[in-house]
Amino acid sequence: MNGRHSGRPTLEEVAVRAGVGRGTVSRVINGSPRVSDRAKAAVEAAIAELGYVPNRAARALAGNRTDAIALVIPEPETRLFAEPYFSDIIRGIGAELADTDMQLLLTLIRTPKERTRFAQYLAAHRVDGVLLVSVHEDDPLPDLLEQLEMPAVLNGRRSDLESVSYVDADNVGGARSAVAHLIARGRRQVATITGPQDMYVARCRLDGYHQAVDEAGLAPSDTLVAHGDFTEQGGRRAMRELLERAPGVDAVFAASDVMAAGARAVLREAGRRVPEDVALIGFEDSAIARHMDPALTSVRQPTEEMGRTMARVLLEEIAERASVRRHVVLATELVQRDSV
Repeated sequence: MNGRHSGRPTLEEVAVRAGVGRGTVSRVINGSPRVSDRAKAAVEAAIAELGYVPNRAARALAGNRTDAIALVIPEPETRLFAEPYFSDIIRGIGAELADTDMQLLLTLIRTPKERTRFAQYLAAHRVDGVLLVSVHEDDPLPDLLEQLEMPAVLNGRRSDLESVSYVDADNVGGARSAVAHLIARGRRQVATITGPQDMYVARCRLDGYHQAVDEAGLAPSDTLVAHGDFTEQGGRRAMRELLERAPGVDAVFAASDVMAAGARAVLREAGRRVPEDVALIGFEDSAIARHMDPALTSVRQPTEEMGRTMARVLLEEIAERASVRRHVVLATELVQRDSV
């Protein structure tokens, strides 16, 4: 017996009551952002008036849907819980999904075995889409997602030729503005602590550093570049290297706030004052930046908004099954505090 004969309102009846097409009603029910506020309000009002209840089981079968999204973070849990970046991204994703029927499944991939197991999970179409955070250049997951025609959105990208949808920040511009700010304050031995160079985000921030140094007419020097890994311990190691190689360093741009915190600790141990002896800038403008002593000047990237945008783009891909890939780059800004 179908819904009409049983007295249960149908999706078609909701569309007629709301004065919209059946597809619009479907998009509202599926949580697609590609619906005007006016149409969404009309559909929600019609659903409330008619008492329409979506048949989730039938909908899942008809659309081959699971109403689940995997959030994949290929990093150890020590990084997940130690770095505010991840919690801010997750907060944004959760906020965007709050009014939908989607279940968010957090997946940490730390070993090749875990990656293989997750690949099998994807091949069985246990989820409708994937959000991938912390993208490394050699990660095979983005290519696998394309092969499976699985809707996916990356946080960042593998290169400037990225084929999968992504949401990123203006890492080059943010780094360039930070280093230019240090140089404008009269600093001349400006060093940088990079992120891991198998990540495009880290290479972009290093590019921004080099651009600012070049634009200021300063001589580039490899001794002023120390490689870190976005961890506090990596920031400590890199700062020790810099002090050994370039004792006269008078400014440091760290490619993350967490590494800046590690650098700050080493500078204090070495008796270097911040900002009097060494000016210091981080990247992200996380809670760490606000709570450091002195408070850290940092490049703000809209991390929570990046999470929201990732979820929004993925919902659109799932609802529309469109072949067009979205590439979104959000602006950054320098937040000045006491460390410069």
